[in-house]
Amino acid sequence: MTAHSATPLPDRTRRPTRQVHVGSVALGGGAPVVLQSMTSTPTHDVDATVAQIHRLATAGCDVVRVAVPEARDTAALPAILRQSPIPVVADVHFHYQRALEAVDAGVHKIRLNPGNIQDRAQVVEVIGACRSAGIPIRVGVNEGSIVERRDKALRYAEMQKLASDPHRQMIALMIAKLEETIGIFEAERFEDLVLAAKSPDPRVVIDVYRAMAERFDYPLHLGVTHAGPPETGRIRSVTALATLLAEGVGDTIRISYAADPLEEVHDGKELLCCLGLRARTEPELIACPTCGRIEVDLLKLVAQVRARLATIPVPLKVAVMGCVVNGPGEAEGADVAVFAGKGRGVICVRGEKVRTVAEADILDALYEQAVALAEQVQRGQVELTTGPIQIGPE
Repeated sequence: MTAHSATPLPDRTRRPTRQVHVGSVALGGGAPVVLQSMTSTPTHDVDATVAQIHRLATAGCDVVRVAVPEARDTAALPAILRQSPIPVVADVHFHYQRALEAVDAGVHKIRLNPGNIQDRAQVVEVIGACRSAGIPIRVGVNEGSIVERRDKALRYAEMQKLASDPHRQMIALMIAKLEETIGIFEAERFEDLVLAAKSPDPRVVIDVYRAMAERFDYPLHLGVTHAGPPETGRIRSVTALATLLAEGVGDTIRISYAADPLEEVHDGKELLCCLGLRARTEPELIACPTCGRIEVDLLKLVAQVRARLATIPVPLKVAVMGCVVNGPGEAEGADVAVFAGKGRGVICVRGEKVRTVAEADILDALYEQAVALAEQVQRGQVELTTGPIQIGPE
């Protein structure tokens, strides 16, 4: 089940855009924010690629991108597409033939870098193929390759401008290059575009997307490139993406890590849920910060509870508190909660104390209460609301 089965929460004002369709997934035009990731397997390894796509889809990924640098990669696409549970995007950089082959294979979207394809006629050929197939194209700019490389005089002029005011001039250069690229597509009357502008600097990402939102009505793909490993990349990515999404800017996101792409999906999904842009489909775990008042092994308990909750397909709010200071208050706001002290734990369900157990029994007792409440929700006896819980007859 992909996250598009969950209804987005209605209290966010989104920037209006055109809408494109990536297979069955609507992007832009008021559709839910689309969560993307990219496979890390060699695309020509069909079994490995399909297996990873299934893992990503199960985790909540809506659309997946695959690299197609060689003909053997595009040759593998038909087999991958037959087995993929979510739409597939072909990532094309230097060889326009790969884009044409991917379109022929039935791919759902093309990611194209026109700056890496010197012959405009080749770009136009790709545009024509995508128009005939009815699929969108994502184009964009990247800070790492934004400065002109072939024309030495132009390169020097751009470098001089960037040296004078790096941040402001980088934004201006990105917008100028985007306008140049968009012009190619608009000259061909092709409007099924998705735009992106990537940088490893979250401040650049925020400002360039704000500028894009003012100038263009195409859907925007948000991301911070070269973000690094999850330990540091989370902060770098969320700084930019959360800011923009909270402002209503952004129609699809990819959090990019030097790590297993599952981590990208997990963090992207959590970000969207936290901003009210995606409804949860699994429990939300809340835990108190560590401090000198804790009287149980809180870190171990939280890890164990998190693993257990992953088996429950209902968005319960579960609180794990390590002392009696914040415990009662958190318990009142959670569906299921425990607050612990002096080797024991008090289990509460919707603010009502139901059990007191020894520390060794907290995990099992909390899980049992969570499962019982989840089953009542699934039977329609309980609605998860912010108000008092109403339980019907068994």
